[in-house]
Amino acid sequence: MEPVTISITGAAKALGLGRTSIYALIKKGRLETIKFGRRRLVKTASIRRLIDDE
Repeated sequence: MEPVTISITGAAKALGLGRTSIYALIKKGRLETIKFGRRRLVKTASIRRLIDDE
């Protein structure tokens, strides 16, 4: 089963970007996140949409 969310660091590795760039994409609304306790997790579906839109 494929994960539904991944960490900020995982998203950065998957996209080949730095953590700062990931936070910028989140702020722009290009990546969706959820808050789970103190952790912020990126929805993998939003990563796919970001790649497909480019």
